[in-house]
Amino acid sequence: MKSLTAEPAEAAPVPELVAAAEQALPQQANALARARAFAEPFIGQETLDTGENTLAHADAVAGILKGMGGSEAMQAASYLVYACPHLARPQEVIAKAFGDSYAALAVETTKLVGVQRQARAAEDAARAPEDPQLQAEKVRKMLLAFSRDLRVVMLRLASRLQTLRWHAAAKTLAPRSVAREALQVFAPLANRLGIWQLKWEMEDLAFRFLEPATYKQVARLLDEKRVEREAYVAQLRASLEAELRVNGIPAQVHGRPKHIYSIVKKMRGKSLDFEHVFDVRALRVIVPEVRDCYAALAWVHERFEPIASEFDDYIARPKPNGYQSLHTVVRDEAGRPIEIQVRTQAMHEHAEHGVAAHWAYKEAGAKGYAGVSASSEYDAKIAVLRQLLAWERDLAGAGQGLFEDRIYVLTPQASIVELVQGATPVDFAYTVHTDLGHRCRGARVDGVMVPLNTPLRNGQTVEIVAAKEGGPSRDWLNADLGFLASPRAKSKVRAWFNEQLRHETIARGREAVEKLLQREGRTAMKLDDLAARLGFKAADDLFAVVGKDELSLRTIEALLNPPQAPLPHDEFLLKKARPAARSPKGGVLVVGVDSLMTQLARCCKPAPPDPIGGFVTRGKGVSIHRADCSSFRQLAAREAGRVIEVEWGQPKGEGTAVYPVDVSVEAADRQGLLRDISEVFAKEKMNVIGVQTQSLKGTAWMTFTVEVADSQRLAKVLGSVAEVPGVRSARRR
Repeated sequence: MKSLTAEPAEAAPVPELVAAAEQALPQQANALARARAFAEPFIGQETLDTGENTLAHADAVAGILKGMGGSEAMQAASYLVYACPHLARPQEVIAKAFGDSYAALAVETTKLVGVQRQARAAEDAARAPEDPQLQAEKVRKMLLAFSRDLRVVMLRLASRLQTLRWHAAAKTLAPRSVAREALQVFAPLANRLGIWQLKWEMEDLAFRFLEPATYKQVARLLDEKRVEREAYVAQLRASLEAELRVNGIPAQVHGRPKHIYSIVKKMRGKSLDFEHVFDVRALRVIVPEVRDCYAALAWVHERFEPIASEFDDYIARPKPNGYQSLHTVVRDEAGRPIEIQVRTQAMHEHAEHGVAAHWAYKEAGAKGYAGVSASSEYDAKIAVLRQLLAWERDLAGAGQGLFEDRIYVLTPQASIVELVQGATPVDFAYTVHTDLGHRCRGARVDGVMVPLNTPLRNGQTVEIVAAKEGGPSRDWLNADLGFLASPRAKSKVRAWFNEQLRHETIARGREAVEKLLQREGRTAMKLDDLAARLGFKAADDLFAVVGKDELSLRTIEALLNPPQAPLPHDEFLLKKARPAARSPKGGVLVVGVDSLMTQLARCCKPAPPDPIGGFVTRGKGVSIHRADCSSFRQLAAREAGRVIEVEWGQPKGEGTAVYPVDVSVEAADRQGLLRDISEVFAKEKMNVIGVQTQSLKGTAWMTFTVEVADSQRLAKVLGSVAEVPGVRSARRR
């Protein structure tokens, strides 16, 4: 996308930004006349979107700027702004004819105008009404994005006021979006900058288009007794001014204009009817010094009856935008309320033109503007910047200021994108859409290809070059390379790589489980059913824990091949121990007998160091029971002569012998219970070789067969099992 603006300044600390914002236009001989003559051939026969002649609009904007104290140089810039779109190389042409400062201001303002026009066109194309608050936020961000030079903001304020004036004079209806922006964005900005004259007029005009019925009703009420009220105010003004002078207070007393929007706000805010709005009758007293303000206030309160609740001292406690004045409401002999403001001439000039005085500081010279001076040029600049940041906080709520941690850039469709300071095109891509960030491969900034780790600046237009598919680079997470500044974008990149790792883990787990099912001849088994039986919501969850070696395949084997039901007591037969890894391998000694075959009883599954006893079976060796086994006690009671003394011995061969032990668990049934208990055994490195489960009316009974080398250690493991959520008891059978 072709750039419409000069290269903006690098992001810099506040003092440097202030300096950039306050760069003055050089004074040139006949600058105003030269600029108008330069622009007239281009715009003399052109019209704006509103239908207004472009040259007439520029004339009016220059007049408004003059009324706010703008120099001829500033007024000249208004013509150059409207000439810009008609120049092939506006930056170069205007710089050659008027200088770089004029060119930068004109091109920057033109770009803002173009961005706003594109945004409105995009909204119209969507044919969907946007939330007014979101629209106000968008315009606010646009202004902030281009407010490195505050004169851009002043030009936009003047232009918007003229647009409203033109619609009012032409008796045409201003678009609601234009009027709403004026009321919700531009007027609050003028208020923050202290340009009250512009604020009041813009509010009244915007309100006239937004609520025409209410506007006409209040205007009619004001007009009904206008002659009578004006005569009364004129008589009161003359007598008050004369009486103050008699009392040694040199004052000028003026009637105040009636602002319909402020009257409506008071009526609505205080639930008043029209007759009780105090500033319908209002006077302003202007005196030379601050001490004269309080002297005049004291005399007014002696002369009239004050309404105590309606007094405000904005001299002792100025408003945030620097406004100072004394406000009081008094009643005359007839009981009619009158609002009176008392201020010095300097306060009055500041109230009318506000920070515009500081804005014009260098243009007006060391004496300042309209009697308002700053102790230094730096103080004046800081005053301007503080008010702009305060305006931003007014609209955005509590938070950091614009120049502290945020920048605003544009999409090719003119959408505003808010980024952290130092953000790159990759940050921009992730802010627009996560998928665009993943596929980002290049970027154009103001139409020029740049490296992806290029820091962006306010007001730039960013276009992402994206692949059809693919993912981010690991280099983007390397802080030394500077590809990412946004924590949100960094988390998106990390999440992508974590997801890729999860896919690999799931694939590894799936392969292992499917191979197991093939070995077991269970390939017809549904994987989701297998996962559900093991306590997982989906097969991928099972594959993930298997792939990370957090669940042993032997647990799945045990589920597929549950142990056989115990044989009746009289059929416990001893068999020679098989040379499996988990057999005792000669771990039981029959006292006084060598090489006698032994077999651990299935009914009680003894393990060292359990007290044990032996029972000689018919031709099958010795069956080894726990001494407290009920089956063993019954056999011994019936045939005491076949009981034989046995004890634990050392296993033959290398390694530690392990013994199968049954564990009973009772718990409240829930999803994932079996998995959680199995994980406890796995963490304790205790192999599970069999699982039986049964659930009834919300209660689960589970029997785990685990291999142990020492039954005493089992007690500790059962304590951990008992801590699993839902488990009511865990004991050895």
